[in-house]
Amino acid sequence: MTTPPFHIVIPARMASTRLPGKPLLDIAGKPMIQHVWERCCEAGAVSVTLATDSQEIVDAASAFGAQAMLTREEHQSGTDRIAEVAGAKGWSGETCIVNVQGDEPLMPPAAIRQVAACLVETPGAQLATLATPIVDDADQARPDCVKVVCDQAGRALYFSRSLIPFKRNKTAVPVLRHLGIYAYRADSLMTLVQEPPCDLERTESLEQLRALWIGQTIAVAQAVEVPPPGVDTQSDLDAVAAVIAKGQR
Repeated sequence: MTTPPFHIVIPARMASTRLPGKPLLDIAGKPMIQHVWERCCEAGAVSVTLATDSQEIVDAASAFGAQAMLTREEHQSGTDRIAEVAGAKGWSGETCIVNVQGDEPLMPPAAIRQVAACLVETPGAQLATLATPIVDDADQARPDCVKVVCDQAGRALYFSRSLIPFKRNKTAVPVLRHLGIYAYRADSLMTLVQEPPCDLERTESLEQLRALWIGQTIAVAQAVEVPPPGVDTQSDLDAVAAVIAKGQR
């Protein structure tokens, strides 16, 4: 799969219920957001921009050489923050923008390139994302492990925190875990953020359901390299630090 030109925007904010200030927490002598930025720089994007509501993060980004944009405080999601960056930079039309979360310091560059290629090479898709088969039955039951079902062409039919599909009969249909990385066409991104949250989105607390609600197509590819879990808690941070300390990233 060839890699088309694409831009990366990393949304990051200081407020976090379970781990306050996590973008600037230290991992092996660097703030976490720097590790995320470095992985993104390895992906070969045309540009990598941090999008944040925190002057502290802007200052930290400047110190390690990253481009950062201070975005409005009232944004409800990282997608809104990315759209503000896209508008400020004049990205429009078919421009491919990849959303890499600011708490994914072990994100494989190959996954970033793959999601960009998936979008550009899928005619009619407004968004693209990645998934991977779930092999652990316990993960299938966890609500924080988001599941996705697709049609025969690899387009998302639905995302849920519940088990989908429900296996009433034994079949070879895999249960797929959704990986939280997205690519958007710039115009489709602007359309998406102009829509209010829908009932399904509010019910499941899954923003991607808004795209399906308004009729946008989400292309789904099975990840060639599965990203390790991101950082939500102190134990997650400790686990990531151990991986980086061993040089295993």
